[in-house]
Amino acid sequence: METDYWQARWARGETGWHRPEANPYLVQHWAAAAVPAGGRVLVPLCGKSVDLRWLAAQGHPVLGVEVSALAVRQFFEEAGLADEIETQTFGPFEVSSARGIEIACGDFFDLPALPLSDVAGFYDRAALIALPPALRARYAETLGAAVPRTARGLAITLHYDQDHKAGPPFSVSPDEVRTLFGARFAVATLCDDDVLDHNPGFQAAGVPWLREHAFALTGIRSAGE
Repeated sequence: METDYWQARWARGETGWHRPEANPYLVQHWAAAAVPAGGRVLVPLCGKSVDLRWLAAQGHPVLGVEVSALAVRQFFEEAGLADEIETQTFGPFEVSSARGIEIACGDFFDLPALPLSDVAGFYDRAALIALPPALRARYAETLGAAVPRTARGLAITLHYDQDHKAGPPFSVSPDEVRTLFGARFAVATLCDDDVLDHNPGFQAAGVPWLREHAFALTGIRSAGE
């Protein structure tokens, strides 16, 4: 998807993916990702997710990446932090920060412009499933190349019959997750849940089945490193 698409969605208030509470899969499975205590966590395509606040409450410095300046502003306003924001620039990104949470406003594919050498973990709840197939490989390559080899992560995806419903959110199968990340990370499935009954929009579209998965991703080294 082009960045203009997401800018327009935010401008129109079409943000049905946003939830007012922390994602239950994050709460349940974050410990399994085994990100070191106090380690900095990267959150791609973060929007104004309260998951950033949940991660910060666990003691992690948090760096979100988001293309919409409106989403960034709304995050800090809704967190009651608008008066505490400090800003700095890294290449094409404007980074806003307050109380251990930073959000870099810009295109995720410019990620190498950000200082990431101290990133210990990452959390993907809305990035993979927001991207069409043609961009998912580029996303995985960009993420894997930008974070340290020791980084560990948690990824949450949806898998369904896309013939019945166009994305986003897009269907991403467990096999695709392993294909996208397997050369860079060891991928372990944490859950495979039937969630169709909890998603009336998918039911209304005639989707016959809907699975939600969580994966722990552990950095692996290339031969010779």
